[in-house]
Amino acid sequence: MQRYIIVIILFTQSLVGFSQSYNKLNPDETVKKISTLLYLINNYYVDTLNMSKVTEDAIQMTLKELDPHSAYISSKDVKKANEGLEGSFEGVGLTFQIFKDTILVVSPIPGGPSDKVGIMAGDKIITVDGEDAYGKSITNKWVMDHLRGKKDSKVVVGIFRRGNSELIDFEITRDKIPINSLDAAFMLDKTTGYIKLNRFAKQSLDEFTKAVNDLKSQGMKDLVFDLRGNTGGYLGTALSITDEFLGDGNLVVYTEGVNQPRQELKSTSKGDFENGKLVVLINEGSASASEIVSGAVQDWDRGVIVGRRSFGKGLVQRPFPLPDGSIVRLTVARYYTPSGRCIQKPYEDGSEEYYKDFYNRMKQGEVYHADSIRFPDSLKYQTKAGRTVYGGGGVMSDIFIPLDSARYNDIYSSLVRKGIMNMYVNNYLDKYRINIKNKFPTFKDYDEEFFLTEIDFDVFVSDANDKDMEISEESIASNKKFIMLQLKALMARNIYDVGDYFEVISPEDAEIQMAIQIIHDKKEYKRLISR
Repeated sequence: MQRYIIVIILFTQSLVGFSQSYNKLNPDETVKKISTLLYLINNYYVDTLNMSKVTEDAIQMTLKELDPHSAYISSKDVKKANEGLEGSFEGVGLTFQIFKDTILVVSPIPGGPSDKVGIMAGDKIITVDGEDAYGKSITNKWVMDHLRGKKDSKVVVGIFRRGNSELIDFEITRDKIPINSLDAAFMLDKTTGYIKLNRFAKQSLDEFTKAVNDLKSQGMKDLVFDLRGNTGGYLGTALSITDEFLGDGNLVVYTEGVNQPRQELKSTSKGDFENGKLVVLINEGSASASEIVSGAVQDWDRGVIVGRRSFGKGLVQRPFPLPDGSIVRLTVARYYTPSGRCIQKPYEDGSEEYYKDFYNRMKQGEVYHADSIRFPDSLKYQTKAGRTVYGGGGVMSDIFIPLDSARYNDIYSSLVRKGIMNMYVNNYLDKYRINIKNKFPTFKDYDEEFFLTEIDFDVFVSDANDKDMEISEESIASNKKFIMLQLKALMARNIYDVGDYFEVISPEDAEIQMAIQIIHDKKEYKRLISR
């Protein structure tokens, strides 16, 4: 048990050691006090305790008193926590859904182990290494535990494929699987490109520059950069991608904290898109690194920000390793945009209230009406061109696009939440996938020529009512066109490529359509970046 006390002592000492204000602390009131308490509990408490758990609980409770983003990650969760940003994991390389208690292959990752052995979208995994892989006990965790594994290890899956009376066995050799951070890149029209990034990961710059160069080869002169729902990632990646838009020597962001001196990060002479018109899309889900990019673009009058006020995370976390392999991600500084804005929203009322912020924005009407947003004069800043911008709680867009309450109504939310749209798509493709692929061999063919019929929509509504939705024709009539487009987009993602979803939906996406409108109106674009 003594070793757990040592862990806490080392943990406390490491935090104190990293602080420049160490000499201000009285060890009798800090390190010795904590270690003595744990010693007393371990040696004199009436019941037997799991001191490892006591230690972890103490760390987590301490961090909760600091800010909403300082966090503890146990040693067993460190690798998993880093996967999304490191950009890879080891496994069989497929995306899946649990559909009717069965593992349904949504798509193999192109070039991955499953793709190489011939597993196809629509296949159903019935066995894994001879073990039944269907039934109520099958969960996402079960699938990952059985299909992920070390590189070069093997797993045998039994596949049911429509048209075959018996299972087909595939032996898959696991490998390193890339996790893409770029969701989509395509041309919105002859001269306007579109790129959607879901996080700022280690490989994001490479994905972004490749997409920019591919779109340029297709005639791109202007760009819509979609950061909606992008919760952030690596500061270095955010800096590198912002550098693609700015000229040499421009301040992108600076960080500063009580124990951290000011550090300025500037753009370089490199940049693949320093000219053309630029529109960045943000919303309440755009946070941290997304706010660094959009804040710098706005402060340097490099482009127009369209959407709604971003999340408001302007705190810098630094990982500190602990002796057992666990990590503390401790907030050490704040981000500031080039104009001096701190984009961090208040957190004095505690983490629970902090994460209710979106609910409060909806309650106050902010996501529906721009005039419901109030910024005090103390949070006003000026860009080089004289634009007024605001700090203290995210990046405020130049053009406000309200959340469409008619489109994203209670019925639509229930359809998504209950999985009815995915259920319908899976059922439809289970019957017609091969026919669709034969009739529309490319996504372009599909996008231009495939449409769901009135009969298809009636079946969809019937399926929804079977799940106790109680939808009447009148209640869904105003949203019918959008729902049918959503179903078409979900099918495209399943049959062709993940990014094709966004291309199908773009004609009905209010933010994208506003971005196109601004880009093609030279006077309005110039007014917005120079007012």
